[in-house]
Amino acid sequence: MLQARYQHTLTEAGCDEAGRGCLAGPVFAAAVILPADFSHPLLNDSKQLTEAQRYQLRPEIEQQALAFAVASVSAAEIDEINILNASFLAMHRAVEQLAIAPEFLIIDGNRFKAYPNIPHQCIVKGDSKYYSIAAASVLAKTCRDDYMLQLAPQYPEYNWQSNKGYPSIQHRNSILQYGYTPHHRRTFRVTNPQLRIL
Repeated sequence: MLQARYQHTLTEAGCDEAGRGCLAGPVFAAAVILPADFSHPLLNDSKQLTEAQRYQLRPEIEQQALAFAVASVSAAEIDEINILNASFLAMHRAVEQLAIAPEFLIIDGNRFKAYPNIPHQCIVKGDSKYYSIAAASVLAKTCRDDYMLQLAPQYPEYNWQSNKGYPSIQHRNSILQYGYTPHHRRTFRVTNPQLRIL
């Protein structure tokens, strides 16, 4: 059973990212402030939901949230500062776009670069424990999927409409055959001893 809040005295935002393990496209992050009494029977870690469920939940989250924001960090920026720092930066960008300034952040995972003047708590598997982190995971995931779907027709060889930039065997083979696009993360390893070109 997910909980509404980690603490009950400060305005709390949940943060999560999507696309950290992809070979192409930005990493996206969302920050969400929900009402203190929020609950939803379907909402859970976005990885535990179907694509249809995520897109069903997104407008409900956006309508019921007190504030929400989604931000991204490009593939070029990821190559420059590494994916861990890029994930933190995406979360920072989302937090700074919130219409309501949070007083406390709960972060999915075990590491975070502190946001100036806002205390935080990292929570391992937080997206399956707290509604605001689960909501952030849904927004980040669906917004990132939308972005990759928009890019997909420009680069049909890479099948982004299906793999969304994740390292499927077909996606890896396409990179080896056709090379990188401007949207690929060049610091990510494409080859793998267990893969063969089909």
